[in-house]
Amino acid sequence: MHAQGMSAAARDAAAGPAYVVTVSTLLRRPLFLDPDAARAVARRQSESSIWAQSRCLAWVLLPDRWQGLVVLAAGDSLKALVRRFKQVSARGVEARFRINGWLWANDFTVRVLGSNEQPLIVARRMVGTPVRVGLAASIGAYPYWNAVWLDPVAAKPQPGGDLLSGSPANTMTG
Repeated sequence: MHAQGMSAAARDAAAGPAYVVTVSTLLRRPLFLDPDAARAVARRQSESSIWAQSRCLAWVLLPDRWQGLVVLAAGDSLKALVRRFKQVSARGVEARFRINGWLWANDFTVRVLGSNEQPLIVARRMVGTPVRVGLAASIGAYPYWNAVWLDPVAAKPQPGGDLLSGSPANTMTG
């Protein structure tokens, strides 16, 4: 398919290698069980100072970690992007959640998507984690995630609709 006929999300996913990046809280503390801390990090996700020209295709915030599906822009590095994410997101979180000023662990994990992996499928699995681990009954009931494929009209939870199954309600398009 030519780039003109693709959706913006599909073009972004096809632009370069996609990476699943995981950033854990310092000492893997479940800080984001607290809604104040979780909302503070979630609010920062769209800040351009984090992403620059890179793109976050999908993300989910779990009690002890953030996970994102990221496509790097030319000239950007994972190390720099994660550093920006940690700095910007930590500034939004109250000091009571930090240890000596630190919110996030020093390191992070990364996995490059294989050539046979579809970013949309990886994103569905990633944002479905809160349901699989029992944090919510449905992905629509869990507030701390987003994806570029999300159809805004279908974003409200509806009976019988599920992002993971691909049914019409709460579906990522692509």
